[in-house]
Amino acid sequence: MTLEVEPPEPPELNVVDPNEYEDATISADGAEDIDYRREELEAFLESGAWEEAFEEWVEDTDLDERTYAIARDLDLFAGFDFFWDDFADRVGYHAPGIPEDWQERAYHPELDTWGTVSAINAELTEFGQIVSVVLKEEYIDWEAEYEPPEDLPDFE
Repeated sequence: MTLEVEPPEPPELNVVDPNEYEDATISADGAEDIDYRREELEAFLESGAWEEAFEEWVEDTDLDERTYAIARDLDLFAGFDFFWDDFADRVGYHAPGIPEDWQERAYHPELDTWGTVSAINAELTEFGQIVSVVLKEEYIDWEAEYEPPEDLPDFE
């Protein structure tokens, strides 16, 4: 099923330590000095990576127009964060989601089941993964600078 909707605007990437997210861990010493290359990633998103990933995502998403509209109404796409993880030589990401207390907070009038909440959260995670891959494979031309210590054991 292809979702026929317009893509949202790319997110503005804020200066956040990715280790503060529950769903992301960056291994590195001296985390305060790390360059997560957000400015460059944000420029790539604005120059086409976001839209390219969105077009790929809508081809296979399980969201229908109603559930997509909920995610748009809640401005969840603006909550994405992307950052360079030099240690793993990848683009890391944090996907926004609907919180577990959505019922108590009357989060959105169209949210009616845990299934809907789970579907939106899962699809946002999937979209974040696609954006991450598109950025790494088609936009990034730099190499990881991390050099492992020479005294690591050889596991061959």
